Amino acid sequence: MMIATLLAPDNETRVAITPNSAKHFIKSGFEVAIEKNAGLAAGFKDKDYEQVGVSIQNKKNLLEKANVLLCINEPAPKELDGLSEGALVIGHIDNNPESKLITWCQEKQLTLFSMNLIPRISRAQSMDSLSSQANLAGYRAVLEACSQFHRAIPMMMTAAGMIQPAKVLILGAGVAGLQAIATAKRLGAVVYAFDVRRAAKEQVESLGAEFIEVSQNEDSETKGGYASEMSEEYKKLQAELIDQYAKLADIVISTALIPGKKAPVLLYKKTVEQMKPGSVIVDLATSRGGNCEVSAPDKTIKHGEITVIGFSNMAGLVPTTASELYANNLVHLIDALAPTPPEITLNPNDEIIQQAVLCHQNQYLPFQVKETQNA
Repeated sequence: MMIATLLAPDNETRVAITPNSAKHFIKSGFEVAIEKNAGLAAGFKDKDYEQVGVSIQNKKNLLEKANVLLCINEPAPKELDGLSEGALVIGHIDNNPESKLITWCQEKQLTLFSMNLIPRISRAQSMDSLSSQANLAGYRAVLEACSQFHRAIPMMMTAAGMIQPAKVLILGAGVAGLQAIATAKRLGAVVYAFDVRRAAKEQVESLGAEFIEVSQNEDSETKGGYASEMSEEYKKLQAELIDQYAKLADIVISTALIPGKKAPVLLYKKTVEQMKPGSVIVDLATSRGGNCEVSAPDKTIKHGEITVIGFSNMAGLVPTTASELYANNLVHLIDALAPTPPEITLNPNDEIIQQAVLCHQNQYLPFQVKETQNA
């Protein structure tokens, strides 16, 4: 059985298989193949793979022979044309019943597994690639902001005078937000953080940041630990609170996402226009519409005197580490799917399979538990 990966599009620097993960797969009895230069942007040369037993193949041959295709992002159907019936495709894929990819994979009898849908349970923590990549995104977002901010970050006492520390506002205290807080604090900034989930307060304060919250008895946390949408009244109070703190901030990092939905707008144009000249905004949610009303996907723009960074693939700016973490997530997943390697087994009673398999044998969400209706 062969596990393989393709050369990613030009805007993607990460790779789904590293030499170390390939070594693990081969030891488990799998064959491993990659397309030529698939790991180059992440810092891994073809010879690094060949040294551990990986074969370098052209795309046509690779697709014809692959039983498991590991991807970073959601591939277009044309990128997979040539895969054999029954092959398993794994990547960060959204659950959209109108998705061309899902429809195509059903027609081609391919199995589609979404890394986005792995449940947040203890057994699946090692497979949680959303967290591993968000962690790096939060770290890199602060560094990007600092590179565009024309002042020092920490407080400094010098003979020439005292330098006040930069004020950083973090919107969203999930994995990316918490790492952004930790990174900004390590650099010496004064940090404020906002999240709609009250459970985030303790985590924020444990990192030395001040938790700011709307003074209304409303909480928003799903069973899976994610944020959900709030009432209109709450959103109004939220906008007023963020407006107040954004005007004081030198740097704003926005990380707020709601799974499967458009990102909530937290920074409105009128707020951006009242921020201090020279301030920097980093919007990590641009792939889903953005938290900032003026941000542009994959661009750094100027809105008046405010710099707005909208890179959608922030983890891709740390490609070697991001690839290593994602490849490790996949190693743990394949280990779970292949209890007797190299045979892959989709256990219909496994919660991970039930949640994350989008299509299999021409069926959409085949393993999800269907609620029985009374006649």
